[in-house]
Amino acid sequence: MGSWNDFNDAQSNTNLIPKGTLAKVRLTIRPGGFDDASQGWTGGYATRGSTGAVYLNGEFTVTEGQYARRKIFTLIGLYSPKGPDWANMGRSMIRGMLNSARGISDKDQSPQAQAARRINGLGDLDGIEFLARIDVGTDASGDDKNEIRSAVTPDHRDYAGAMGLAAQPGYHPPAQPAPQQPVQAQPASPVPGRPSWAQ
Repeated sequence: MGSWNDFNDAQSNTNLIPKGTLAKVRLTIRPGGFDDASQGWTGGYATRGSTGAVYLNGEFTVTEGQYARRKIFTLIGLYSPKGPDWANMGRSMIRGMLNSARGISDKDQSPQAQAARRINGLGDLDGIEFLARIDVGTDASGDDKNEIRSAVTPDHRDYAGAMGLAAQPGYHPPAQPAPQQPVQAQPASPVPGRPSWAQ
């Protein structure tokens, strides 16, 4: 028997980007047509699911490197009827994306950094490019799939190289600002995968 009659020794096609890979990505929001002006969700970018959860349906395209043009689909939580965790994870993700895209240290609380973490609306996120850490989660069928759960900020040692900044003359990593006021830390909840209500 030839290789085109017996497929027992054919490689499995997992096709996953390895967990922990850093990649520059561009976010395209797949519009869901749900607006709530009181929340600042306008322009039809938000999607409301059958459970009442509201999210951004994100399509992240790797822009360069070994995995260029690969697409990763991840939801960014905006609201859940089950509590604030989904929205808090989404807000944290968007903060990281803005820090990464705009070259801001997460510790920077200067007026300029605070202004750079503000957006006029969800449309400002459509097309944003940032450095992401690729993760592996499971889809609705229980199969492995790539996800993006966090952005990599200038505080990370590999940020400048991965973003192509290290080669630019005059680039200096952001200085670590002196702490201004103590900030009460919010306890982080472990999130092994997407919550069942968001599947």
